[in-house]
Amino acid sequence: MRVVPQVHPLGRQPPLLCALRKLGEESGLCLLESADGQNDQWSWLFFEPLPVDAQPESIADLRGLLERLELAAVSVPGPFRAGFVGALSYDLGVAGERRVWCEEDPWHWPKIVGGLRTDFLVRESRTGETWLVLGQADSAPTEFAAQRAARIRARLAQPAPALETPQATGELERHTTPAQHRERVQRMRQDIAAGDYYQANLAHSFTRAVRGHPVRWYERLCERNPAPFMGYLDFGRGALLSASPELLLESRGARLMTRPIKGTRPRARDSEQDRALAHELLASEKDRAELAMIVDLARNDLGRVSRTASVRVEGGFPRLESYASVHHLLADVVGELKPELDSLHALAALFPGASITGAPKLASMAAIARAEGEGRSFFTGSLGWIDRSGDSSWNILIRTLLYRSLGAGHGEFRFSVGGGITHASDPQAEEEETLVKAARLLETLSP
Repeated sequence: MRVVPQVHPLGRQPPLLCALRKLGEESGLCLLESADGQNDQWSWLFFEPLPVDAQPESIADLRGLLERLELAAVSVPGPFRAGFVGALSYDLGVAGERRVWCEEDPWHWPKIVGGLRTDFLVRESRTGETWLVLGQADSAPTEFAAQRAARIRARLAQPAPALETPQATGELERHTTPAQHRERVQRMRQDIAAGDYYQANLAHSFTRAVRGHPVRWYERLCERNPAPFMGYLDFGRGALLSASPELLLESRGARLMTRPIKGTRPRARDSEQDRALAHELLASEKDRAELAMIVDLARNDLGRVSRTASVRVEGGFPRLESYASVHHLLADVVGELKPELDSLHALAALFPGASITGAPKLASMAAIARAEGEGRSFFTGSLGWIDRSGDSSWNILIRTLLYRSLGAGHGEFRFSVGGGITHASDPQAEEEETLVKAARLLETLSP
């Protein structure tokens, strides 16, 4: 399909979250943005994905989807002109490797959701300048494009429709007790002592019944927990509401970057105490060692698709970043893509992320499956985009609410929190760390 992007300047506009309600009648809404000002200068609100014969079932299948698009040489603001936008389930496993056995996820969700996108709003975050981009097929009449643009403009000019105030209708249910989680941590420490693996990410989950449109819940999440890699994706059966701080992959031309996170401390309201917690994290030998292990795994993953000697840590090790509710340690690992490969090869090499699996990756994923006893679905998967040119950006779906509709305005949220387990882990400290990570999600879902 040959597509000619039609670009309509809209002038300075408020953040695209304000347009999410206004375009609520459009299908397949997906908002990708940075709510704390620390990430990309661009945000997008996608709508009306192109119809496809069948959903992709692997990362490799995305290549065939992208090849269906032929783009006219039209300048579009930002790095995305047209391509695939969606989410990848953790349960896809490691590309090219035998899938680690695990039980199905509790909701039996698909492994990939999303589609080809040519229609979207794009906003430059620093200036507020916004554009409406509509993909026009060569065969479509010119007046059809004008009618579509007029319809979207009219909706954006209207006040946002009122949506029901979100409310919790059931008790919060934790599916693994604190004692059980501590026991699982201890078993992992024993496995590590036996040499089975070095580190594994262990999580537990919560659910809660609610009322209210998921867009209203996403608005609450943005207020409670602004993060660098926010995202909202409605895929019919459910929705993903992400407040992720973590980047799995950014590719621009041949440049590749991944940004693993390890090490957590809570934020404090008192500025002096907050600085002390940040200093404590930077000085922690355990947290620095965990990050070093995961950086080595990320370097190895990236090295499989990068030019020889191009993989390196950039910007210092470790780096401290502070978010709404936590301090984290992280590092930027960069490389230069081999000329015979593309960014889907890089995505396949990195997925699932090093920080949310462990080292060695396959052994840690097998340990995770045994300990957690169910599939993770989109928790610790990825949400993002890949342009027809190959440029891409993918987060890691942590601090993320999974929503399923139960009909008549009722629904249910599920989310998980976890942390990296090493032989030096203290079971009680690991339990407490998961609750620090859960705090803003719990606050979002509070009555």
